[in-house]
Parts: sequence; structure tokens; C-alpha cells
Amino acid sequence: MILSVASGKGGTGKTLVATSLALALKDSYKVQLVDCDVEEPDAHIFLRPAITNSEAVAIPVPRVDENKCTYCGRCAEVCAYHAIAVIERHVLVFPELCHGCGACSYLCPEKAISEEARVIGIVETGYSGSVAFAQGKLAVGEPMAPPVIRQVKTLMKDEGIVIIDVSPGTSCPVVESVKGSHFCLLVTEPTPFGLNDLVLAMALVKKLNIPCGVVVNRAEVGYSQVNEYCQQEKIPVLLTIPLKIEIARLYAKGITLVDGMPQWRGDFVRLFNQIEEIANARSGNIER
Repeated sequence: MILSVASGKGGTGKTLVATSLALALKDSYKVQLVDCDVEEPDAHIFLRPAITNSEAVAIPVPRVDENKCTYCGRCAEVCAYHAIAVIERHVLVFPELCHGCGACSYLCPEKAISEEARVIGIVETGYSGSVAFAQGKLAVGEPMAPPVIRQVKTLMKDEGIVIIDVSPGTSCPVVESVKGSHFCLLVTEPTPFGLNDLVLAMALVKKLNIPCGVVVNRAEVGYSQVNEYCQQEKIPVLLTIPLKIEIARLYAKGITLVDGMPQWRGDFVRLFNQIEEIANARSGNIER
């Protein structure tokens, strides 16, 4: 089963929920946590995995041989991302804009364009006890997260439970991380900002046709509209986490709820049981 844990905005406690869930299930299932928040991966802070392998992520970018180039401008015409431009008798390449699609080299009439690899990040794997771990890290200054996310998702195991820690928001990296999931757990907070971004995230998940449920963190803030919205839209609220200083202290120290407050283990196991029931009802029996 592939379970993605997402949120419309940052700071809702998404990673705390993802890592706590992984640790709550590790004694009963084979569990892998995959951190696809490649711009700010922080699941490792909670799990403290031993990293056993690291490899670079690269995309192909064009390299122009101006001895062959006739400056016809065909490469610039076919580039949807404006990563290459022809100005008089000069070809300008902007590697940061290139998506590595290969159209320019394939369609160059003079075969003057080849491709070279440009490293944009790394993926790492390891273990935290019995929990398998994988994460991607986008290099500082790089604008495109999806290639790193796609690479780290190739490391997902075919058996057991895969929990994907997704980046906040509803942009392209979120879509790349969530797609293919059997269930999406949306973590929110009972604030006007939390509700606004929950609505956006819910629209995205519905567009991808993925069953979902909600975890409300800091549930005692007093803003009731989040629960009212979930009731109106018939979205199940599967777990509420109260606003308590003890939980905040654990979070600040990088300690999961399951490790710091063991009484939460049963709550996260019940959370997964509800997720499994909803996902199976939607898609038929899903292998764990």
C-alpha cells in the first residue's frame, strides 16, 4: 500500500504524523518511509536513519557544437521552456530552465546538439531500525524538484507499506509525489489559513482521484470551520491531535509522538486501520 501524507501549507505537523505512523506500524508490517519533500527533507530528523547509499540525480541538458550549427533557430522554436535561444550567430543555453526533454537535440537538422548530464540533487537510502528509509535532496539553487522526486520514488519497495512524506502546497512537486498513491492523508490545522489551503489540497487530490482523509493537528485552537468544511464535503476526519505544550516540546527536539508519548501508538495504528478500510472499499483489496 502506498500512503502519501500531504498538507496544503507548511507547519501543520505533516512530517510528525508521517514518521509517527511509520514507527507505530513497524512491528506489524514492513514499512518504508520515503521523504519526497526534496527542497526541505526533515523526516531524517525524527527517524535518524543510518544512510547506506547515496547517488546523484542528473538531467540531460543541451551542448551546442557551433562548428556544426547554422543558427537556424529550430532548437529555440521547439523548446517549451525557453531554455535555449538563438541570437544572430550565437546560441545561448540556460541550464536551469532545461527540463531534459531532448527535443532540441532530436530535432536539430544539423545534429549540432548533444546532451550532457547536469547534477541537480541526490537520493539517499538507509534504515532506521526496521523501517526502510529513502529521501531526495534538491541541490541549493536548483529550481526543479520533480526530477529528484521521480528518482526517489523509483526506490519505493514493492511490498509492505510505503509512506510518502510530501512537500507542502499544491504545486508540481506535490502532484509528482502524490500521484500513484492508494490513499492521501491531509494534515491541517484549525485556522483560516489551514482551511484555505486544505480546500486547495482537497481539490488537487480529487482531481487525481485518490481517496483521502484528514488529520487535524493543534485541534484545540478554537476555529471550528475546518471540521464544518469536512462534514459538508463528507471528508472523514481520522485523527485529531490536541494543542499541548508536551507535543510541541517533542516536535522541537525531533521526537515523534510514538517515541515520546507511547500512548499514541494505538491511535496511529487505528488511524492506519481506517485508512486501509477506506482505500480497500474504494479500490478493492490492496496488498500491504
